[in-house]
Amino acid sequence: MKILVIYTHPNHKSLCYAFLQKVIEGSGENSNINEVQVLDLYEEGFNPLLVFNESKRRRDMYCDPNLEKYRQQIMWADKIVFVYPIWWGRPPAMLLGYIDQIFASNFAYKDKGGLLPEGLLKGKSVVCISTMRGPTNYPLFFLHNAHKILMKKALFNYVGIKKVKFFEFGNMESPKGKQEQKLNKVYGYFKQVNC
Repeated sequence: MKILVIYTHPNHKSLCYAFLQKVIEGSGENSNINEVQVLDLYEEGFNPLLVFNESKRRRDMYCDPNLEKYRQQIMWADKIVFVYPIWWGRPPAMLLGYIDQIFASNFAYKDKGGLLPEGLLKGKSVVCISTMRGPTNYPLFFLHNAHKILMKKALFNYVGIKKVKFFEFGNMESPKGKQEQKLNKVYGYFKQVNC
């Protein structure tokens, strides 16, 4: 199994970065995982801004040569892991800008003229690891699970990825947030995962 980890946090001293390290550590101890690539969007200097004009059209985004490296990473991976904070009830703008550009028509999905498109990323799986300051159940009770619906239904299921797992950790700035326990949960998952 080949894993692509997309890390989206500007601070390498953050708890998100500690989760990234646990993904790498657990994966390194798992004989089912052949290779891990990490894409750090901030360190990469990824430009999240969409630009459309006379020479750059949305319908051509799937073949934009500036994005080829990122499309190849997605195609290479069996499992795509996203590590990011929840800010204002959703992933950071940097990650959403990446999604807007990479999960484009004719690469991630193809319109068939009906109600739903054909997902072109079938067979892959996704893990979302997110942290937030507020309580773990805040997104469920106050935001009607908007984060999970956005990621699973509006994005991953739309492009053909049906297997999506969430680690959504709340209270991460609290001294009682059980950070070490949650880090070990992620480490344990990647140490044992087989698909």
